[in-house]
Amino acid sequence: MPELPCPSGPDGPDPGDFRPSTAAVRGGLHRSPFQETSEALYLTQGFVYDTAAEAAAAFAEEIDRYTYSRYANPTVTTFQERLALVEGAQECLATATGMSAVFTAVASMVRSGSRIVAARELFGSTLTVFDGILAGWGVVTDYVVGTELDQWASALKTPADVVFVESPTNPMQDVLDLPEICRLAHGAGALVIVDNVFATPVLQRPLELGADLVVYSATKHIDGQGRCMGGAVLGSRELLAGRMRTMLRMTGPTLAPFNAWVLTKGLETLPLRVRAQSAVALELAAWLERQPGVASVRYPYLPSHPQHQLARSQMRGGGTVVTFTLDTDRGDVEPTFAFLDALRVIDLSSNLGDTKSLATHPATTTHCRIEPALREQMGITGATVRLSVGLEDVEDLREDLGSALARFRNAA
Repeated sequence: MPELPCPSGPDGPDPGDFRPSTAAVRGGLHRSPFQETSEALYLTQGFVYDTAAEAAAAFAEEIDRYTYSRYANPTVTTFQERLALVEGAQECLATATGMSAVFTAVASMVRSGSRIVAARELFGSTLTVFDGILAGWGVVTDYVVGTELDQWASALKTPADVVFVESPTNPMQDVLDLPEICRLAHGAGALVIVDNVFATPVLQRPLELGADLVVYSATKHIDGQGRCMGGAVLGSRELLAGRMRTMLRMTGPTLAPFNAWVLTKGLETLPLRVRAQSAVALELAAWLERQPGVASVRYPYLPSHPQHQLARSQMRGGGTVVTFTLDTDRGDVEPTFAFLDALRVIDLSSNLGDTKSLATHPATTTHCRIEPALREQMGITGATVRLSVGLEDVEDLREDLGSALARFRNAA
């Protein structure tokens, strides 16, 4: 992408020396000659040239400058540079949505005859990409239980091109042993892609654990305020150049400049929001474990979590999401709906990572297209609730959940 002026002038600090919280505020800050405080928004489709020869040279890539916003845009560049600094990555490619980030990252790394090994515990849309779209290209995907290292070892005795995982997983919060999976994957010749949405770069940096690429739905915590959509792929310059950059530019899932500006501003408060939301999430998770009507709670920093020690070793916090299963004989949907309908502070939504607390019923929304048998294997039942904790007062959230649990117990 075209070079932009140094954010602090020629004698200013190197942005690469910024710690993550400083990078979230000042990374990629390129002021125009007007010296504005806030980042400029370059809401433009194209760019003009002084001469026809300059335009020809730009499109021949003989000179480095902006030509068309599907290729590169100054506001998008600011977002990419800032997120890369927060993540600790060499480079970032921004996309229109999280799923376009997943698709661009994976599709650029495979061909007909390629093999993917993936944890079976994946977001429903990701499974559709693998089993619906890429399978039609002749790409084979083999699935393993993400927490079972012996299954990874067996699957990766055979060469593979890509390994794809979420950690923690959506919605059941399984924590995968990323360093060991990366070791096995690299031994099989595979690149490792980690969907890090639940942890965010504030709580986990997969590249430091051995991953090759990290993908985000920036729609979630990075925006964090329900305003716009976006996605990102991060990794080395070598991996993001060439085929991946070409795929992004030519197929067109480009992040719009306005969305990039909103997401850039979201990054400024990301560390504060995620830490505050995670603290409340842990408090609510511990409280929910003690409530009648709650069969089980999944939260990585709870001692009861099956991968608690692993989560402590890989993550800097348990995250903003608490997943719990209500106590019904058969995982019934009806009493669970009664619980959800009784919530007054917490909104019902399929999103997560927002400043507003959101409750989701995965079995009938985000994961409804997954075969029931596979949902059951993943631990998702009709009584499973995913709670994305926002920034409300913890007592208001506790009272709202307590009242809804009373409604549930009466309906169960």
